[in-house]
Amino acid sequence: MRVFLDACIDPRVREAFSDHEVRTAVEMGWQGLKDNVLVARLQGQFDVLVTTDQGFEYQQNLRTFRFGLLIIHVPRNKVEFYRPLFGRMQTAITLIKPGEVIHIYGTPAA
Repeated sequence: MRVFLDACIDPRVREAFSDHEVRTAVEMGWQGLKDNVLVARLQGQFDVLVTTDQGFEYQQNLRTFRFGLLIIHVPRNKVEFYRPLFGRMQTAITLIKPGEVIHIYGTPAA
């Protein structure tokens, strides 16, 4: 599975996908791209986009996606808020289909 971590995701989240090929926006030099340009670049190169951008699915035509969209809801962009979700994130990327969106919700900060 080819997983792309959006620029808004703590890059240490790649730990959740150690059995897969993972690239980050920074590694690819894509951290400043507009969403429509990013989508075009992801097509055919990645199977899943992992983001925290909750508006992403409403701003794009998901039917044209050749990758799945995994939206993670965490109170802060720090790896410790993602770690409790790693198991659900791993399961989600094995189930997700192109053009599909899966949301994973973390625990709110105390």
